[in-house]
Amino acid sequence: MALVTGASGGIGGAISRRLAADGASVAVHYRSGTEAAERLVEEIRAQGAETAAFQADLAQADRAEALIGEVEDRLGPVDILIANAGLSSPAPLEEIDAESLEQALAVNLRAPFLQARRVLPHMREQRWGRILFSSSVAAFTGGLVGPHYAASKAGLHGLLHFIASRVAGEGVTVNAIAPALIENTTMLPGDPGDLAQRIPVGRLGRPGEVADLALAILGNGYVTSQVVGIDGGMYPR
Repeated sequence: MALVTGASGGIGGAISRRLAADGASVAVHYRSGTEAAERLVEEIRAQGAETAAFQADLAQADRAEALIGEVEDRLGPVDILIANAGLSSPAPLEEIDAESLEQALAVNLRAPFLQARRVLPHMREQRWGRILFSSSVAAFTGGLVGPHYAASKAGLHGLLHFIASRVAGEGVTVNAIAPALIENTTMLPGDPGDLAQRIPVGRLGRPGEVADLALAILGNGYVTSQVVGIDGGMYPR
């Protein structure tokens, strides 16, 4: 069973549909996109997969953890965690106060940490599991959103390397994808046409392309402790 946080958005929705098409039961998490989450649940059910929608504000530590229990009670233990939910509030350095920083860290870093820690005992016991974090090219370059966002995403890299090295021998992989400037999302820090000019391939990425990469990583038991970019060539490495 797979839990996708932030599933009401473009990337989360695309990953959820692909998981369902591959036969997984999918827990659809959302914060405020009720209608989008309900539409996604209907699509997944039409594919013949088991699914349900779950609301939680991941800025609240207790809700981030409680979500896992709610999913387990309804759909069973989490075998695949896609920690995709993110908070993006563009602002210059001078306008970012302690509250803004704490909010970004709470959603983008603390929630994935708490949820990964919560699902790992089951994965380790059954000797199979997949954890995939949603990072960003901003974790490498600083990006366009702001230092609070970049720092929260960079923190995921340390988290995944720490966990991955300790569970690799138990059939559990921990990785991250690092997208940049994906269309049909609410997290674009500017005009899509202007942003596309910053990308070597000359266009924004598509949620389906991110989902393709995510599913490839999830299906490969020899890929772990990696941050895999999907950014149109913005950050070659």
